[in-house]
Amino acid sequence: MPDLNVADRSASAFDEMNADGGIRPPYAEMARFLEATGQAALEQKRREAEVLFRRIGVTFAVYTEGGDPERLIPFDVIPRILSRDEWERLAQGLEQRVRALNAFLADAYGAQEIIKAGRIPASLVLENEGYLPAMVGFTPPGGVYTVISGIDLVRTGPDQFYVLEDNCRTPSGVSYMLENREAMLRLFPGAFSRHRIAPVSHYPEELLETLKGIAPPNCPGDPKVVVLTPGSYNSAYYEHSFLADEMGVELVEGADLFVRDDVVYMRTTAGAQRVDVIYRRIDDDFLDPEAFRPDSALGIPGLMAAYRAGNVSLANAPGAGIADDKAIYPYVPEMVRFYLKEEPILANVPTFMCEREADRDYVLANLDKLVVKLARGSGGYGMLVGPHATEEQRADFAARIRARPGDYIAQPTLALSTVPTLCEEGVEPRHVDLRPFVLFGRTVRMVPGGLTRVALRKGSLVVNSSQGGGTKDTWVLDEAPAEGPVQSQGPGGMVQRMGGMEQRMAGPPPANDSARGEG
Repeated sequence: MPDLNVADRSASAFDEMNADGGIRPPYAEMARFLEATGQAALEQKRREAEVLFRRIGVTFAVYTEGGDPERLIPFDVIPRILSRDEWERLAQGLEQRVRALNAFLADAYGAQEIIKAGRIPASLVLENEGYLPAMVGFTPPGGVYTVISGIDLVRTGPDQFYVLEDNCRTPSGVSYMLENREAMLRLFPGAFSRHRIAPVSHYPEELLETLKGIAPPNCPGDPKVVVLTPGSYNSAYYEHSFLADEMGVELVEGADLFVRDDVVYMRTTAGAQRVDVIYRRIDDDFLDPEAFRPDSALGIPGLMAAYRAGNVSLANAPGAGIADDKAIYPYVPEMVRFYLKEEPILANVPTFMCEREADRDYVLANLDKLVVKLARGSGGYGMLVGPHATEEQRADFAARIRARPGDYIAQPTLALSTVPTLCEEGVEPRHVDLRPFVLFGRTVRMVPGGLTRVALRKGSLVVNSSQGGGTKDTWVLDEAPAEGPVQSQGPGGMVQRMGGMEQRMAGPPPANDSARGEG
């Protein structure tokens, strides 16, 4: 088990740029670039990035703090860099984990073999509030429940990565991954010319192909795909509209769709048009007022009947949320062994289940060393970071745990790795995590990297944007840089994504571009 006695994690954290008294190879060229660019030029680029994001409208919404709910997500202009070898190991582990989670969902709504084998308690699955009886005995098209997954990873050493959370419901953040890359391409062409960086701009195409690949059995032809949003007041509405636009599909709300004879149609000016695949960004409870909450004005009456009739596909499948429940999380390594007959490539963070008396006693005695989370919480809400909490806050959580122990889990406060980050005092290390996005249809697809989230406050371990965190571009190096300016994968020269388009860059930037601060 990781050390639980380190209160200040920054000093003991693995520095992804500096190790063993020198610069780690993935950061060698970036270190030279930062030295040549200087603090003032980096600050100028940070301001330009803010203007760019404001112009484009890259925002998220917070409705609990008053004032204007629309916020610019803080963006750091120094990328996080992974080697190809590091990424390939992660990708293998991510694919393994998503396949196991999908197999668990098929089993949970089917034969329940893992429960019968005593590998996971029946109550955790069958009494879980995310378990949907409406899905029992039904297999989604292609047998795929977790079409889009966002797996949160943290790093504690050169070869030590842990899965922090599995997001299998409606994972968000991929639009920030894509916009971060676009911003970096605009602001730092010189830095790109120094590295061979794996591209991410093809994610919308990969997503669309994945969604078409889970078309329902009764699809009459080329599948018609739509993105279903709860509307403009949702915190992730920017992402909903962004992905619909990038895929070239319609963004719809519940009122735009209707069901007739167990077939879903979209209202258009040219009349009703059949819909085959719905990438839904609406929670289960609100999908269909006939099947779930009768007061829902966001869903489509009759949608579940059309789904079960094989006339429409939903991504992700209703009920997939039990796979990312934090009370289920400790059993994922066992799922890998049970369903895949393999040893897990990616490890879990050791987790204490407060519903267990021994675990609860340990947690209550060590609140100053642990992170306590709501088993069904997200976004950094309902969480206690023990080493940074006050006595009053710890006492409050102790009372909550005693009152409802099944609602809470606890984990060690791992020394999350740090990466160089532009701060007021200069370039300093800040803690990060990583959310890669895994697409599962006919095959498993991933773009290299993901969304790096950074805890901008010094010493903080909380990376969520709603809790003061920011984001970074994540670079996966295809190979060691070739001689001369090179951009990854793309025939005929460097390929730059601008405004949702692929544009070719005619040649290298000016020779002194980096020294001039990317002017």
